[in-house]
Amino acid sequence: MKLLRTLALAAPVVAMLGSPVQAADIKVGSSAGVTGPIAELAAPIIKGRQIAADHVNSSGGLLQGDMMKLVIGDSACDPKAAVDVGNKLVNIEQVVAIIGPSCSGATNGMVSSVTIPAGVVVLSDSATAPSISELDDNDLVFRVAASDAYQGAAIAQLVHDAGLKKVAMTYSNDDYNAGIAQVFEKEFKKLGGIITANQAHEPNKASYRSELATLSLGDPEALALFAYYGSSGITILRNSLENSLFDKFYAADGMFDVSVIEQIGADNLRDRINITQAASDTDDASYKAFAKAFRAEGGDPEAPYAAHGYDVVFLMALAIEKAGSVDRSKISQALRAVASGPGEVVRPGDWAKAKALISAGKDVNYEGAVGTNDFDENGDVTGLFSLNVVGDDGKWSRNMLK
Repeated sequence: MKLLRTLALAAPVVAMLGSPVQAADIKVGSSAGVTGPIAELAAPIIKGRQIAADHVNSSGGLLQGDMMKLVIGDSACDPKAAVDVGNKLVNIEQVVAIIGPSCSGATNGMVSSVTIPAGVVVLSDSATAPSISELDDNDLVFRVAASDAYQGAAIAQLVHDAGLKKVAMTYSNDDYNAGIAQVFEKEFKKLGGIITANQAHEPNKASYRSELATLSLGDPEALALFAYYGSSGITILRNSLENSLFDKFYAADGMFDVSVIEQIGADNLRDRINITQAASDTDDASYKAFAKAFRAEGGDPEAPYAAHGYDVVFLMALAIEKAGSVDRSKISQALRAVASGPGEVVRPGDWAKAKALISAGKDVNYEGAVGTNDFDENGDVTGLFSLNVVGDDGKWSRNMLK
């Protein structure tokens, strides 16, 4: 009986010693505007993030075979919601770093109140306000989407090149839209243009007819509209056209979504609306690798910021692998090392190759779906932009801007 008891007690110990070590989860926060004014836009971004994580996990995982787990947080394009999400991700979930948030106001809110004080790196795929470049962030805030300092200037040049001399402008009262509007105004005036009226507006109003009536004074030739399509942009377009107040519009990527065409009508927008959008070089090998993987999962690789969503997660995985640990204090330096070179080039999907190179003590340089992703001193990158108009087929038609 004593021998049987001894064997019975020893059996669990033997089983534990003989069983394989179970892979752990390495948590990375994934903050996005799951709800709010860009919910439709956020969906493919989140899909891009998850595909990148799947590539990492299916090709060796992180460090000792640990799984990369994206912990979703809904920042709702709202600074207060983003602070709440940031506190949960940093203090409760204990994430290594955070991907996102989607919107500039949410990003500024989260990093200022939570992640910078906590020493946690944030890498956004779609927050573009110029104000982010000016943060005193201890090298903790990065983004793979170009600052709207570039996009605002690109829109001003488009308006000028179209031969328009006088435009009115309106912007939603948030960090992203106010920031790009300020750049547009400055650059358009430099080009000799005249701003006949400049008016901020609050989002989610039922009607903007009175504001538009005021904006239409002074004989402007177009309306520069800086807004999210889901909060005020579509309503402003509808009010403008229904009341014959404006019939030509210029806008940034906050207005780029299929719902704009669906709700206003292709025939009503053709030859009337021009929208810029962050874009990728579709002939590049890295973009093609991403696009193939994204299509295989049923997605449209040209969806706004989908490629950016992939790149931020793959870059963060590379940074964790380069750091060799989940020590938050090592992520910033490692992120710069894998993004900006020098090193052997790795592309979307090349996780096994990258992992082997890092293990061998060699440098890697990630060439992403959206480009080189070389961070400057502010954690910013330059980028490409496209011009989107309504085509003959009733869908968005894209042309790259030089």
